[in-house]
Amino acid sequence: MPRETAAGERRVALVPDGVRRLGGDGVEILVEAGAGVSAGFPDALYAEAGARVVAAPDVWSSELVAKVQRPGEAEVAALGSGSVLVGLLQPLADAGLARSLAARGVTSFSMDAIPRITRAQPMDALSSQSTVAGYKAVLLAAATSGKFFPMLTTAAGTIPPARVLILGAGVAGLQAIATARRLGAVVSAYDVRPVVKEQVESLGASFLELDVEGAEGVGGYAVALAEDQHEREQELLAMHVGESDVVVTTALIPGREAPLLVTEDAVGRMRPGSVVVDLAAEAGGNCEVTEPGRTVERGGVTVIGELNLPSTMPFHASQMYSRNVLSFLGLLVREGELVLDFDDEIVRETCVTHEGNVLKEPVAA
Repeated sequence: MPRETAAGERRVALVPDGVRRLGGDGVEILVEAGAGVSAGFPDALYAEAGARVVAAPDVWSSELVAKVQRPGEAEVAALGSGSVLVGLLQPLADAGLARSLAARGVTSFSMDAIPRITRAQPMDALSSQSTVAGYKAVLLAAATSGKFFPMLTTAAGTIPPARVLILGAGVAGLQAIATARRLGAVVSAYDVRPVVKEQVESLGASFLELDVEGAEGVGGYAVALAEDQHEREQELLAMHVGESDVVVTTALIPGREAPLLVTEDAVGRMRPGSVVVDLAAEAGGNCEVTEPGRTVERGGVTVIGELNLPSTMPFHASQMYSRNVLSFLGLLVREGELVLDFDDEIVRETCVTHEGNVLKEPVAA
């Protein structure tokens, strides 16, 4: 397990408890010195768990390397031919990386490609990290907003609760709803998939039923709307956005740019002091005003496009991701030996490169 080198990344692929469990299966585990420090796991804890804390070159010469973020060029070059790489590789967003790994003869598995089947739930890294992002997004909005979230009855009078709108009711959206409700806000939510209405309402939020024909695709993900339906969606959402104190957007479509839900006009309708947190910033953003990686102000409205929110809560985000990785490695490691069983649906569907071939690439590529 190497130290993460991507800018701002504080998570780690395996926490000491995961190392202890994996070591119990007869696996020798090498951890790069300092790998877990930023997540709250010093080298001493890894050593106590049975890992050998070593320098970077020793880690990259391992049979299997577990990471969080995609490897950089130098890291790809350090991987040995025939080695195995496990991480959040995002193959549908980065064809170049997959080709580089294939050229090195690396067999790679992407934790964001875990199929949405019951048996794979303990390995679902997208869900675990989206849970962190949805939670943190609401806390960020509450800290930025100039308003209380709950209704307060004070000697100075009654203060009404904040109105929060969540766009997208996947894992991140549902966690955002639950967190906003815990803070006392009045919450409404929208998703193109009508099937999520019951989940939204079970968390105490109201579900916006717009005159738009939405659908659910493979794996439970939303599918892109037809152009006329998308324009209608934007028009109807603008009214609800304008009435909200906080908007959290979470809508993503695998392998494509994030759908534009909140137009510049919609932001212009919001009251000064309102906040938008765009969790889709890394994929271009759901808000037209969003600038990925930055916080901007437009007409008194703050639009937050911070990237990689899970990394801002590295301790628990790492614990959750480590459990995902450990569950997945249970399919690759048997009695201390590396065994790649491509008859297993999870192994097969998660594989990005093998024997010099690229198995997953963006459709456009």
